[in-house]
Amino acid sequence: MSAININQSNFQNEVMNSDKPVLLDFWAPWCGPCRMVVPIVEEIARERSDIKVGKINVDENPELAAQFGVMSIPTLVVMKNGRIVNQSMGAKSKNAILAML
Repeated sequence: MSAININQSNFQNEVMNSDKPVLLDFWAPWCGPCRMVVPIVEEIARERSDIKVGKINVDENPELAAQFGVMSIPTLVVMKNGRIVNQSMGAKSKNAILAML
């Protein structure tokens, strides 16, 4: 499965109501470090059926970025049962991202 584009209209259903842990990648197309993380996040989405992976474009969804207090991107957030359980800023290796889960 590939990463899901998350926005204001599907956030409740895809993230808050998810029965699986959710890895959220806050990114923007102009962000160099974000472009380094995207292939890793997509790879994790394909490999791990036990989690849901979502991408949130901060330019298109500033309200979601504000809701999570995202001040710099990329920011990765892990949510379980509608609550933040882990959060990290900056580009990370695949192992570092998997360790967050």
